[in-house]
Amino acid sequence: MASTSLQLWSTDDTNYVLECSDGNIHAEPALVMEETDREAFATSVQRVAGMLQRPDQLDKVEQYRRREARKKASVEARLKAAIQSQLDGVRTGLSQLHSALEEVKDIQSSLVDVSKDWRQSINTIENLREVKEAVVQHSQLASAVENLKNIFSVPEIVQETRELIEQGELLQAHRKLMDLECSRDDLMYEQYRMDSRNAHDMGLIRGYFGEVQDLGDELAKQLWMVLQRSMVTVRRDPTMLVSVVRIIEREEKTDRRMLDRQRQTGFLPPGRPKRWKERMFQVLEGTVSVRIEGSQSDTRESDRMWLVRLLEITRKYVLDDLVVVRNLMVQCFPSHYNTFHVFFHLYHGALSARVQELALEDLEANEIVSLLTWVLHTYKSMEMMGHPELSAECDINLLEPLLPEELVDELLSKYIQIFTSNITGWLRKALETDRKDWYKHTEPEADQDGYYQTTLPAIVFQMFEQNLQVAAQINETFKEQVLRLCLKQMTSFLHRYREEAVAYKEDHLRNRQLPQCYIQYMIAIINNCQTFKESINSLKKKYSHSMEPTQNDAAIDKTLNEVAKDGCQFLLDEVFLDLEHHLNELLTRKWMMGSHAVDTICMTVEDYFSDFSRIKKPYNVEMTSEAHRRVVVEYVKAVMQKRISFRNAEERKEGADRMIKEAQQFKVLFRKLSPDEDKEWLCDSITAIAEVFKLTDPTLLYLEVSTLVSKYPDIREEHVAALLAVRGDASRDMRQMIIETLNQSKSSLPASAPPIFKDITVPSLAKLLK
Repeated sequence: MASTSLQLWSTDDTNYVLECSDGNIHAEPALVMEETDREAFATSVQRVAGMLQRPDQLDKVEQYRRREARKKASVEARLKAAIQSQLDGVRTGLSQLHSALEEVKDIQSSLVDVSKDWRQSINTIENLREVKEAVVQHSQLASAVENLKNIFSVPEIVQETRELIEQGELLQAHRKLMDLECSRDDLMYEQYRMDSRNAHDMGLIRGYFGEVQDLGDELAKQLWMVLQRSMVTVRRDPTMLVSVVRIIEREEKTDRRMLDRQRQTGFLPPGRPKRWKERMFQVLEGTVSVRIEGSQSDTRESDRMWLVRLLEITRKYVLDDLVVVRNLMVQCFPSHYNTFHVFFHLYHGALSARVQELALEDLEANEIVSLLTWVLHTYKSMEMMGHPELSAECDINLLEPLLPEELVDELLSKYIQIFTSNITGWLRKALETDRKDWYKHTEPEADQDGYYQTTLPAIVFQMFEQNLQVAAQINETFKEQVLRLCLKQMTSFLHRYREEAVAYKEDHLRNRQLPQCYIQYMIAIINNCQTFKESINSLKKKYSHSMEPTQNDAAIDKTLNEVAKDGCQFLLDEVFLDLEHHLNELLTRKWMMGSHAVDTICMTVEDYFSDFSRIKKPYNVEMTSEAHRRVVVEYVKAVMQKRISFRNAEERKEGADRMIKEAQQFKVLFRKLSPDEDKEWLCDSITAIAEVFKLTDPTLLYLEVSTLVSKYPDIREEHVAALLAVRGDASRDMRQMIIETLNQSKSSLPASAPPIFKDITVPSLAKLLK
């Protein structure tokens, strides 16, 4: 046997080859690796030198030699095993290549035989062409004979079918129609097979069966009519609906069969595919849309609540229809139709289209809320699509929203605009109505505690409450937005309220006899401020998750306090207008002669405050405190104006005693009017001034004045000058010395002492020295 060599692997310096000779395979190096041997020898020498560096290591030479010999043997064994494995793989590969070559030769020989047989069969196929044509003719004749009876009776069958359609016998009519179509289609198919290009014969067949297409259209109209009235039909005669579905199913099977034959032969009968199942769902969809759209019977012109009525009717119709579908109609359709889900989505789609149409109309504010409440809440509630009988079949949460989010936002924005405009008008009208009541000749109503009030707060917050209740039906965010809008409008409204109260006071000052119940209505205006505060807190607590005060809250509170403060000031102005004559008598010669001015002042104040007791807290307390302060200020002002100058010590003592007595009268009066408030230090200022007048030793006058100034640090230089001028016995030098000394020591006085004199003006020094 010749030897064969095959290169197996190589390195940089040596090529190893496989030599096959006499069935034996050997691996020999092609080149002598002299350089490799030299490197190996050098490495070995270096290694041995490293191992025998010390004398004591020479004793272990034999041990080292045996260890290295074992390592060498192990490496050689592994190398031989690896080479043998590679050689076995090469041997196997060569064997498989030899086998593959033999198989390729066999296949080549078989292909030559097949080519010969094929050339011989061509002649045989040509000889069978006449047999094939005979078979086709026989098939056509057989089809014609089979349909001959139907062909001759076509007019009669057409008439019978039309009568059955008119009588409502749809299943029988459809059976005859299918027979006619089958005869026509078979004839046309055979003609197509024989001569597909013969349009004339095809036309003859089509013309002869021309009325069949019309019958199909008439039957389809009846089917669609039954489907359009399916909600009524399923209640009265469900078998009719079942018949319609069976007919449609038959046509679907015929469509599939004809389409399969078209893919095989290219022939498709006229009118196919009918796609009646697809048409059925289109009819049902149109029926649902008409049913939804047809529920509107009223318009805004005929009924202001037209939208509420429309939505309620729609809710009832949809719920009733879907319950009928679930309980009755599902049984009339095959299970694979998934009938309930189909109707569920049809109604959802029709409702979505309808509410979007409504949303695009020019809706009023209440109509927007009614629509959004219905869409966002009623629709998914147990009263409609979330009804127990429906929710068991379909998950409403998987449906798309009835209204797109952007359209919902647009409606909410439109509602806010309309509401802003409306609430401004409502508040203005409410204030105008309340203002008219201020001029009535009868007193305002009182609450259960006897406090005067008007209906304005109740009207305003009833209005707010109604709109917030409506907003709460939509969602929490919108409710918070409406609440903020109400409070913002409240701020503007309260500014107008304050302006109207000021105008009311000015009208009264032109003629103090009118309006007759000015005081009572001004009290009601003050009380309304407290009612407004309580109502605002109540609204926030009820309709807001956050009770944290906002900038708007601070503005409202500030304006209400200003309105109440103005009202209290107006009432006190009324009191002091009546007291003006009596206040002018204080510290005059008439007063010294025994005037009853203070008695009259106390009686008048007490009389007025019997009406002022109908002012709510805290305003009644603040008003009493202000009246107390103002009475004392007016009294001290009378002293500072030097209406009298005491002539001697006896007169000064008499005047001082009278001042102390009258200060005590004021204490008793205001203790009675406000027993829980300690403001006696106000009247003590009158007593302190009296002590300055009562002093008999002028040399101690500086000490007494110093005591007065220490109690009331807001006293000024002109006040001291006025007191000394009224006393009447202080020389110019003494006055100058006292004033200068007090000015030097005034900085050491406490600044937290209550002010009394800061609002009291003093006549000029020239007038005081007269």
